[in-house]
Order: sequence, then C-alpha cells, then structure tokens
Amino acid sequence: MKNPLVIFGTGDISQLAHLYFSSDSNYAVTAFTVDASYLKAPEFCGLPVVSFDDVAKLYSPDTHQFFVALSYSKLNRLRKEKYQAAKALGYRLASYISPRATVLNDGKIGDNCFILEDNTIQPFVSIGNNVTLWSGNHIGHHSIIRDHSFIASHVVVSGGVDIGESCFIGVNATLRDHIKIGERCVIGAGALILGDAEPEGVYLGPATERSKVPSGRLRGI
Repeated sequence: MKNPLVIFGTGDISQLAHLYFSSDSNYAVTAFTVDASYLKAPEFCGLPVVSFDDVAKLYSPDTHQFFVALSYSKLNRLRKEKYQAAKALGYRLASYISPRATVLNDGKIGDNCFILEDNTIQPFVSIGNNVTLWSGNHIGHHSIIRDHSFIASHVVVSGGVDIGESCFIGVNATLRDHIKIGERCVIGAGALILGDAEPEGVYLGPATERSKVPSGRLRGI
C-alpha cells in the first residue's frame, strides 16, 4: 500500500512532482495545498487543493506525508520557509529519488529532496535536506550539498566540494575539486569555479554574443 502524500504548490514543479511520485514511487498523492491567498481553484491535477491553514485538519500528519514542490525563488527562501512550516505541523517530509538516477552514496540523502533522472551521485557524497537536483548532474565523490540548495541540470561538481546552504547552481556550471562554496551563493549558467566562493557571492559566466554575420550569409549551413 502506498503512503498518502500532500504536495505544497500548484505550479509547474508541483505538476512534475505529482507525475514523478505517482509513476514510480511508494507514494500516492492525495491533495495539494497552497497559502490561502493563492487558492484560486478547488482542484489541481484532478485532486483537491486546500488552504495551508487547514491542511493538517483535513490531511493529518499522523496519516499523510508532505512534499514542498517549490523552486529556487528568492534564493530558496520560500521553499525553506514552507519546509520548516510543514515540519512544525508535524509532517514527515518525503523525498523523490528517481530510479533512473545512479545513487552510490549509501542513501545519505535528506528529506524533501527532489532528485531527477540521470543524476550520478558518487560514493561518500552527503546531500542535506530540501535539496533539488534537476536532471543530468554529476556529483563527485566526498562532496557535500547542504540544506535548501538547488542544482539545475548538467552541473559538474568535482570531488570533495562543499556547497553551502541555500545555494543556486545554474545549468552547465563546473566546480573544480576540493573547493568550498559559501552559503546563499548564485553560480550562473556555464560558470567555471576554480576556487572557494565567499558567502552570498554571485558568479556569472560570459554569455555568447550574436555574430555580426547574419545567418543568411553563412556558407555550408
């Protein structure tokens, strides 16, 4: 029998979470919840949507688990706040770990984690609570990803990297081995980080500029 699950949110990530949990996990989504001011429709994905103020009365923490399906908005602060609020109500927080991810760290993964397909998590990695790993990342051996961080797709985290709490790391970023990323850092898409990053740092890779030659003048394409 599957474990009943309530999901916080009614956005794109919530829809994805519903699909992933429903298709290949031991959880059965029974309802969604949002803050009262965001309660615009009574159903989402064919299931009831209730106010977060009422969720514990309608779907008891004694019988239901909880998942906060939010993005990195406000540098993960909103997801962290709702994670803590659900904990305060007495809920156990579920994690989704794709069966199509390669997980070799003996399950050292916290709660409310969202780990999608094609991630490679090498031995001796430690992943904290409320961490999102979108698809296709490499997390090198002996690395640490601390609570409330969000790692987008195709990021390379080399061995022995320590990523602080509430960081965001964008697509195709590369972190060299044995460096420390301070808390609340933003590492932009395509950035190459070769040394320690101080807390609250912003690191943006160079964007590709448009060529002065228009596409119509290219030969062989």
